Amino acid sequence: MKTAKLIVMYPHPTNLDTFEQRYANEHVSMAVEKLAGKTRFVASLITGSPGNASAPFHRIAEVYFPSMQALEACLNSAGGQETAAHAVEISTGGAPVFLIAEVESFDF
Repeated sequence: MKTAKLIVMYPHPTNLDTFEQRYANEHVSMAVEKLAGKTRFVASLITGSPGNASAPFHRIAEVYFPSMQALEACLNSAGGQETAAHAVEISTGGAPVFLIAEVESFDF
């Protein structure tokens, strides 16, 4: 069975320090506490892109689930709705982009 993940891509914030403080002190703990059924949470800070092109996003969060059904149940729960609304609230550079993906992993 394929696993699933929620991807949240945050544009560059208008106030970097405020965003980073709220992300670290409020949002990460909310995601850990309220996103039921998750198996892994990865928070990436984008530091650049190949060829020194400007990266369109400041942060990308990936929340993994054992199945698409578990991901959908989480998103439809009160905790999932609250966490998604908080992501929108703290994203001062524009609305974050939310994506849902099936995951296939290949280990080398």
